[in-house]
Amino acid sequence: MYRYDEFDHAFVKARVAQFRDQVERRLSGEITEEQFKPLRLMNGVYLQLHSYMLRIAIPYGTLAPRQLRMLAYIARTYDKGYGHFTTRQNLQFHWPALRDVPDILEHLASVEMHCIQTSGNCIRNVTADHFAGATADEVADPRPYAEILRQWSSLHPEFSYLPRKFKIAVTGAERDRAAIQVHDIGLHLKKNAQDKLGFAVYVGGGLGRTPMVARKMRDFLPEEDLLSYTTAILRVYNLHGRRDNKFKARIKILVHETGAQELTTQIEREFAALKDSDLKLPHADIQAIQNYFAPPALPPRPEGGGVLVRAADDGNSFARWLRHNLHTHRNPDYACVTISLKGIGDVPGDISADQMDAVADIAEAYAFGEIRVSHEQNLVLPHVARADLRAVHDRLHEIGLATPNAGLVTDIIACPGLDYCALANARSIPVAQEIANRFADEERQEEISMLKIKISGCINACGHHHVGHIGILGVEKKGAELYQITLGGSGDENAAIGEIIGRGFGPTEIADAVETIVGTYLSRRLDASETFLAAYQRLGPAPFKEALYGSHAKAA
Repeated sequence: MYRYDEFDHAFVKARVAQFRDQVERRLSGEITEEQFKPLRLMNGVYLQLHSYMLRIAIPYGTLAPRQLRMLAYIARTYDKGYGHFTTRQNLQFHWPALRDVPDILEHLASVEMHCIQTSGNCIRNVTADHFAGATADEVADPRPYAEILRQWSSLHPEFSYLPRKFKIAVTGAERDRAAIQVHDIGLHLKKNAQDKLGFAVYVGGGLGRTPMVARKMRDFLPEEDLLSYTTAILRVYNLHGRRDNKFKARIKILVHETGAQELTTQIEREFAALKDSDLKLPHADIQAIQNYFAPPALPPRPEGGGVLVRAADDGNSFARWLRHNLHTHRNPDYACVTISLKGIGDVPGDISADQMDAVADIAEAYAFGEIRVSHEQNLVLPHVARADLRAVHDRLHEIGLATPNAGLVTDIIACPGLDYCALANARSIPVAQEIANRFADEERQEEISMLKIKISGCINACGHHHVGHIGILGVEKKGAELYQITLGGSGDENAAIGEIIGRGFGPTEIADAVETIVGTYLSRRLDASETFLAAYQRLGPAPFKEALYGSHAKAA
């Protein structure tokens, strides 16, 4: 993984010192909360319902064990003993005291971490496929390009105060596991007919109040033109993006109002003036960054080849874990392991300090010291020998992290919701917990097969509900919490925004509604191989509306 150079160390150290002074002035009353707000947001500090919240950047979702141990130390020392992984591959602490935040930032800097680009109208933390550098279906590792974008965008003088926040995601496989089409810029790393690396470029995706799937602006952009073309996009957005209305300020609105063709023309015009400038990436510079991400030397471990075969017919939890929590590695002796942070009844994305320490130990012992954070609020060990899978499972089981449900109905994404967030209209966590408990039976989860439920506590869509196979949005109506359901969303390479199915449901009704939807799917699917999403695309909303609303389905 990338290691800080002298500039990085000096830059982060200076930011910590600067923010320490700003905090002291706020605590002394020299500046007001309103004056302090833009200063704290530039350092990842939010003011939530009950306390300040600190959001820590995990660029492209890659963590080292020493970094995870530091997060555990901070959780014990300055918070309530746990952290929360988000859909942006970041980690949040929800209970830090403001006076302690500069010390926390110093601790983070000691392990090459920070909170920059986790808030504000800037280019946010760049995200990537959590199996990057390991998966068998990858054209090339996207993380070096994410790191190039990070270095380019950190406090970029032209793009520090954009019309609104700006999010970039990169993937290197045909199967999109980074949800690139619901980002402001999505980059799909690919090869052209001449075997040259480059990107398909998507612009104008996003969720929130006005969900949109991005439009493809370029089918192939040579890798050396990455910064030139990205700069061209940002310049057009910075110049023409709406600043009079924050709800219409994202680039997706600019694409919609201007038109994709006209906007492409403007971007290409800017790009033509930039493509031969200093922004063109020399191959040597690309190679230098790629060297940081060289995969570990994986010794042959053929003795693990029979692990899956021997366990295939077992009905135990280990066999289920093998079926659902593994992903194919490019080396047949190895596998990518998903660590589910969705234990039945747990808070999605939460992890205790003790669990962080234990995962760090497991990563060092069995995964060549690499840990990934997924945008689905799970962790990944990208390089595990199949011969070690039993040992890894047992170690995870000891700490309560061996739930065999990756991609299943209980692997629910949920934002913190009204339990923490000042913007939320409704609670997300209790809904996720109740639904998970309803479907706790492992055999039933396997019968349902792949089904992605995503829950947001407000229209800002931090829980990505728009792209859930079943999406749940918490809203407020006449002072009460209400939950609206969408069906048919998808965040993969076939990205789609879910359809609102009808009137909302109260807190005591929403789990029943989800159970009705799942039951309808099971009774109407062609066979056990037809997934929920495939069945919905074939059947349309009508049978689900009928099951939920009966004779009122058409009116709903």
